[in-house]
Order: sequence, then C-alpha cells, then structure tokens
Amino acid sequence: MSDSIILGIESSCDDTSAAIIKGNSILSNIAANQEIHKEYGGVVPELASRAHQQNIIPVVEKSLTKANIQQNAISAIGFTRGPGLLGSLLVGTSFAKSLAMSLDVPLIEVNHLQAHILAHFIEDANPMPPKFPFLCLTVSGGHTMIVLVKDYFDMEIIGKTIDDAAGEAFDKIGKIFDLDYPAGPIIDRLAKEGNPEAFKFNKPKLENYDYSFSGIKTSVLYFIQKEIKKNPDFINDNLNDLCASVQKTIIEILMAKLEKAAKELDIKEVAIAGGVSANSALRKAMQDNNEKLGWSIYIPKFEYTTDNAAMIAMVAQLKFERGEFTDLRTSATAKYDL
Repeated sequence: MSDSIILGIESSCDDTSAAIIKGNSILSNIAANQEIHKEYGGVVPELASRAHQQNIIPVVEKSLTKANIQQNAISAIGFTRGPGLLGSLLVGTSFAKSLAMSLDVPLIEVNHLQAHILAHFIEDANPMPPKFPFLCLTVSGGHTMIVLVKDYFDMEIIGKTIDDAAGEAFDKIGKIFDLDYPAGPIIDRLAKEGNPEAFKFNKPKLENYDYSFSGIKTSVLYFIQKEIKKNPDFINDNLNDLCASVQKTIIEILMAKLEKAAKELDIKEVAIAGGVSANSALRKAMQDNNEKLGWSIYIPKFEYTTDNAAMIAMVAQLKFERGEFTDLRTSATAKYDL
C-alpha cells in the first residue's frame, strides 16, 4: 500500500469526524459528538447540520495537529458523499471540495456503508484483515444488512431489514423503557445485570436473509402496557431483566440469518461492522460461533465501529491507489447504493 497521506472527513449523521491515514495506518481520528440530540430523543437534522458547521474546522485542525501533518503534505481528501442526513452531508461535502480546491489535491467520494465494512483493513482494526470472500453483518441505527464481500469494491447485499434497523429498534425500545438516547449502549450495560431468559418476545419469520425489527418493538410495547396495568412500577422493578431479554432476542434474530447465510454460501470468514457491532452480546455471539462453527471472525476495534473518519480515510486510500477520483461538481446524496 502506498505511503500517500489522506485526510478523511465524515459528517453523515451527528458526529463530525476527521482522520489522517498514511498507507493503512491511522495517524489521527478525531470526532466531535453532538450532545444536544439527547434532549429530543433522537437526531434533529437541522440541529445536526448547524453543529457540523461549528465543528468541522476545529476537528480537521485537531486531526492535522495530532498527526503532526501540515496541510501541504496531504495527497488527497476523502469525504462521505452518502448515505445519511442530507444537511449533514452537505457540510462535509462542501468543506472537502473547498479544501481540495485550495490545496489542489484530488477529491475522493466515499460510500458510508462501504466504509464501515472496509474499516476492517485499517492496520490496527484487527490482528489480521478478512480474506475474500467474506460475509459482513453491517448493523447500525440506520442500517441492518448482510453483505457478501467478494473484493474491496465488489459487494452484494444479500439480506437487509424490511423495516426498522436493529439500532433503531434498540433506541425505540429504550424510549418505551424511558432510557436516554441513544439507548443501545445503555441497554447493553443494564443487560449485564439482568436475566436474558426472564421474558420472551416475538421473532419474525422471514424465509430469506432479510430482517424485520418492527415486530419486537410492538411486542415489547404491548407487553409493557399490559404489565403496567397490573404494576405501575413494572419497568423500574424489572429494568435489567427487560434489557437483557430484549438484547438476547435482537442478537438471536441477527445471528440466525448470518448463520444461515454462512452455511448456505459455505463461507467461514465472517465480520461485523457498524455502531451495533460494539454491542457486547453480539461480540460474544460471534466468539461463540468462532468456536462452535469454525468461523474466522473479524470484530473491529471499538473506535472503528461508530461513525468515524478513519474508515472514510481507509476507503479513500484504496481508491487513491486505483486513481478513482471525484469531479468537483459532485454533490451529497441522502441515498447511495452500496
């Protein structure tokens, strides 16, 4: 891999991030989180784009300082073109275009979902990168899909959610439990103190590799409404067990389809990516299948699971080697196929 130095910029949702990569080694990976969304129980697009405007220059400057890199050493600029919130993406795209023009360096557009998967090829993401072909369960607040990865830029979605994403289900169920946003990490923490067998919730019955998570959300809601009539303090009295039971159900749904795909396609190289790949129960389920099914598993470092610019820089580096540059007339897009 070349020693080119690339600045990556990520602004698809509510995290403003910038990273510097040399080869496949990350020199800096800086992110500014937007705490304001907690007050609203979810990301408010207009507030997100305003915060990106405030954060992007300080974040980029900090990434350069930490990497001890001058602007004139940058070989190219990679940025998230989509998918994501259009207002947020516009901030990152406009900044990347302006900086590339002022430095007279190539501009490289990156697909956010592709970046989650290719984060596995960052030098310190795993002890070893996955071998092609591999399956990647890409699971976050906005997306849940099984991707067959044949090569760096040859990917096929073989299964996806037909309604809610898994991370979205965690957040919506967390709202029912009156937990703060984002609820996924809170449910994961509380589940460690609970009994995962305490309560049973419905699982979808889909034939192919597709997912559905709206059913479990409805199942939990009706169950809670029924129990609260008998005991108004039911949630507080059983919070840890509720979290453990919900988490167990969601992870079982995720793993059942992944196991089915791995078996039917006869693939033993299996990876996870995206924000929900930080979930401890999902990581344990992957470890269990490593032993039970003989999988070679790839679980990225925590800092490369959530939205981050390191993964954007990694894809930009791979595209830079191939001479795949972007015209300055490019524009951000909320929908961007894998």
